Amino acid sequence: MVNNLQASNAPASTPDSPGDGRSARWDSHRAARRLELIKLARRTIHLLGPGASMEDIAAAANTSKSVFYRYFGDKEGMRAALGEYVITNFRAQVIAAGRSSSGESEALHAMVLAYLQMASTSPNIYFFVTAVPSADILTNPSAELEPDTGASALNNFFDELTAMMRTRMHSYMGIPEGHTASAALELWPRASIGMVRAAGELWLRAPEGSQRPSIEELATAITAWLTHGVTHQPPG
Repeated sequence: MVNNLQASNAPASTPDSPGDGRSARWDSHRAARRLELIKLARRTIHLLGPGASMEDIAAAANTSKSVFYRYFGDKEGMRAALGEYVITNFRAQVIAAGRSSSGESEALHAMVLAYLQMASTSPNIYFFVTAVPSADILTNPSAELEPDTGASALNNFFDELTAMMRTRMHSYMGIPEGHTASAALELWPRASIGMVRAAGELWLRAPEGSQRPSIEELATAITAWLTHGVTHQPPG
């Protein structure tokens, strides 16, 4: 009882108190454990596919579902955390590819190729983190997305990519700074992302064989569709 009273009457911790040090160590431990669980979930989904259950993921991590629920709330919470982790790297690669090319057409090709390369690294992870449960930001870009839905990281990435492509489009067409293209043409940057995503996902799902283009062939074709449209070609 005396010890309990002494504990309850103890002064509040100061920034330099041992209590704050313990709290910081605990926060660091939780952050490290959370990252470890994200990486374990990523490995499991990569191996088992985007339909992997929480039971599958917990078993592969040699732990229980309750541990994942404690850190992420539910499966959508885990999808959000894994999506943010994966898309951060995805975004860096695609944006860097666009910035490394001086010509507008070359920059577009570089971004399309980087997008396809990142997605093909693990189609299972790609399809898992882009499966937005609330609203598809491409078919419904005005939808209000909650910050923790898992769509937010993807949405932010597409917003940044749209702005970059709009700048490149204006430069390509010689539109002076501060001016805009036609109302219809201003839809091109976001619509282009939809085409890249749709074509890329069809390609990822296509079986290996002569009817499946190489990644370079697809990137070149998509770039041509976006900049010059579809031209007549002899039958393949």
